[in-house]
This record gives sequence, C-alpha cells and structure tokens, in this order.
Amino acid sequence: MDTIENIRQRFEALAPHLDERSLRLFVASETLPLGHGGVTLVSRATGLARSTIYRGVAELGEASAPSGRVRRPGGGRKPAVEVQDGLEAALDALVEPVVRGDPERPLRWVSKSLRHMSEALSAQGFSVSHTLVGRLLKQQGYTLQGNLKTGEGTENPDRDAQFHPINDQVIAYALAGLPVISVDTRKKELVGDFKNAGREWRPQGSPEEVRVHDLVDKKLGKAIPYGVYDVINNVGWVNVGISADTSAFAVESIRRWWEHLGKARDPEARKLLITADCGGSNGSRVRLWKVELQKLACELGIEISVCHLPPGTSKWNRIEHKLFSFISQNWRRKPLYSLTTIIKLIGATTTRTGLKVYCDQDTNVYPTGIKISKAEMAALNIRRAAFHGEWNYTFLPTPDTVAVVS
Repeated sequence: MDTIENIRQRFEALAPHLDERSLRLFVASETLPLGHGGVTLVSRATGLARSTIYRGVAELGEASAPSGRVRRPGGGRKPAVEVQDGLEAALDALVEPVVRGDPERPLRWVSKSLRHMSEALSAQGFSVSHTLVGRLLKQQGYTLQGNLKTGEGTENPDRDAQFHPINDQVIAYALAGLPVISVDTRKKELVGDFKNAGREWRPQGSPEEVRVHDLVDKKLGKAIPYGVYDVINNVGWVNVGISADTSAFAVESIRRWWEHLGKARDPEARKLLITADCGGSNGSRVRLWKVELQKLACELGIEISVCHLPPGTSKWNRIEHKLFSFISQNWRRKPLYSLTTIIKLIGATTTRTGLKVYCDQDTNVYPTGIKISKAEMAALNIRRAAFHGEWNYTFLPTPDTVAVVS
C-alpha cells in the first residue's frame, strides 16, 4: 500500500507539468522496478488505463529517438470539419451575403456575431460552439471589424442588408468579365514644405525641415486626389485636381480612367459597375453626380450601375484599403513640395500583391454651387433597383437622354 501511495503522490505532483507522451513514459518507468503485476499496481495508483501504460513501456524500449509527436498518428479528437461534412461550406454560405469587398476578398469583414452564427449552424443540424466558429472564420481569412463613427448621418436599419446587392453585383460582374471600380476622394493635401506624418531613416541630427504652421500656401494651393480602383485587376488611377471636389470632377476622373485604362482593358464592355460612398462628391443624394454620370453613360454608350455603401461605412470602401492606404505608406514623412512630387509619389506606389497605380494632373476648373432642376432629374434615363433605389441604380445610354443632358 505504501508503494501505491508513493506512486500516486509522484503522479499527482508531475502530471500537471507533463504532456501525454511524457506522462506515459513516467508511469511506465514506475512499473519497471515492480516486476510482475507492476502495470496493474501503477494503473490502480494513477487511474491510467493499462493499455496506456503498456504503450509507455513499449515506447521506453524503442531504440530510435522520439519523433517529436505527443500522440501517435491518428490519435486525439478529429477536427469538427472532418467529422461534420459540409460545415465549412455552410459557414461560408452563412457569412457570404454580409461580406464587404470584392469577390477575391483577401481580407473579409463580417457583421454577424459568433454566437448568432453558431446558433444558425446548430439550426442546420451542426454541432458547433461560438469559439469553434471563431477559429473556422480565422482559418478562412475573415476578421471581425468594429463600426467607425462618421459624419454621414444616422445608421439606417437596412445598412447591413445593403451589402447583399453590392456583393451580388460585384460577383456577377466579375464572373461576366465586366469592369468593377471603387471610387472616392482622398483627403485634400497641402502643397508645399509642410509636415507629413510618419518617420524615415536619415543621418542623425539632420531632420528634414518643414513649416511650423499648416496654413495654405496661396501660390501652391491644395491637391485633390480622386481615386478609381479597378477591383478585379488590382489597378489604381488617381486624378489630382487643383480646383474643387465637385461631382463634375469626380465623373471626369472616372472618364479619364476609362479613356486611359478601362477601355483598353475591356474594349467590348457595355456595362460598368461603380461602388461608392453615400457622401461627398459622389454621394447618393447629390443631383450633379447623377446628371454627370448620365452624360458619361451616353458619351461612352455603356450602362453605368452604381451601388452606394450605406451611411456609416465609408471606411469599408474597397479603395480605402487597397489603394489609399498604400499611397499614404509610400509618401509617409515626405513633404509634398509640388504637384509633380505628389503625382510621382502616387504613381510610384506598388505592393507585393501586384498593385499598379497611374496618376495624372487635372488642371480644369470645376465651379461649385451648380443647381440641378427637378426637370433635369426627371429627364434622367435611370433604372432604380427594387431595394433602396436611392443606393442602387443604373444609367442607360439612349439618344433621347443625350439630347436632354448635353
């Protein structure tokens, strides 16, 4: 009895610090000085199965060095995706409608909680916990993003639902080989020797000197970069204006992208999909945006569809993560001395994933305060979607429309 009690005490002291294999080897070593019946005695003292102890004895007798495995091949609980056929596909189908981004989605955003998704999968007959759902989502490349406060208005009850038609449209255009672009205006930049955020290696004690106060240089002015990001081909176009960020400037930027890149890449395309924020020069409520897009549709002879990201989600716009963020990294700490400097820095932006950026200067003057009448709006040849037609709509090129808006 003293022997059993001693073995039990040693086992309880060491067990919390040993993995499965080390524990087997320890209990097996305890049987060696006991001789015949030792396995039974050690099993009674530790509570381990005799088969486990015998396996440890066999491992002690192996001549080869340990392979590094704790369990033998095939040991342990099987992964849930192997035991439950179709689990990964069911989870992906569950998340897919609320995914923000293009069909490739190297980084994906989901708006359903882990517990809600585990409950939905359980209702389909799967046995999953919310922690397992979290692990599977991470393995599939999803991350959970928090909401960001913006100045685009109060949250719409159909905000999350709007990502259904965006996702469906992007996928449909991609499969059909049609162009899809994400557009937005980057923040205005002061031109001149002003401080730019970030740090860069320089000789010690010789920082680049810039102005103390960020006051607009009336001679140099501001630069207004309007970006067009080709979602399918990972190519960016930035039109740098010097006048004002108006809807006419926004549509002119799209026009220049089409003439320089879009038409050459998709010469047979008769449809174009634009994803844009709900605010700014390309806002869903801006009348001039719609009138200018109608003109462009007639000029190019193609259908132009627009899907707006709902209010409060401007930072989820694809162009923010796939183009603007890399431009910011490329010119960190560099004072933007001139428009030429800005254009060269933007055009030199690349990534390891193959992003290529083209940039040009727009010297046109775009007047502000242009009023669009109700009659002009009524004359638009616009087809609105059944779901939130103010967010999802298409301009059709027709001879009648050309006469009205030209």
